[in-house]
Amino acid sequence: MTTTSESLLVRLKNHRDAESWHRFVSLYTPMIFRWARQTGMQVDDASDLVQDVLSTLLRRISSFQYDPGRSFRGWLRKVTINQYRMNWRRNKGRDKAQLGSWLSQIPDQHSLESSWDISYRVSLVEQAMQILKPDFAERTWTALRDLIINQSAVEEVAKRHSISIWTLYSARTRLLQRMKQILDGLLD
Repeated sequence: MTTTSESLLVRLKNHRDAESWHRFVSLYTPMIFRWARQTGMQVDDASDLVQDVLSTLLRRISSFQYDPGRSFRGWLRKVTINQYRMNWRRNKGRDKAQLGSWLSQIPDQHSLESSWDISYRVSLVEQAMQILKPDFAERTWTALRDLIINQSAVEEVAKRHSISIWTLYSARTRLLQRMKQILDGLLD
């Protein structure tokens, strides 16, 4: 199971630690947004929900006690659902059927944790790849993306992008080593 970095959660208690907050927002915004969209929320509503959840976290993180035996994302899920309910109550224009429909689309705890784990991993890999893109020649980078994203065979990708198999193997090894460094502590 993927875990949230304990050291990051501890550093968030210092509201002036802009780097930690930036990292947290970069990691969790896409996950909360994807989850909200998967439950049927419109883009604007999902964006508003993300902002409200992050504001709530900013206020509540100082009292958050990290427990390695419990899931931070489970806690974040509860905050997100509660924030949605509060937003719905404030917006008198929505009918009860819409709330019931949205709440019925929320997956059970196990499915939601799996969904959030997948979103979290996808988001982390996408971010790591963007960080590493400048380290590779454009043709090599395109071939690596083809290799990793499409999960094509090395021989096919090398031929398609007019690159040697050994160059592609070498680039993939460098990419994976660098990704491991970037994602250290964020993925098990």
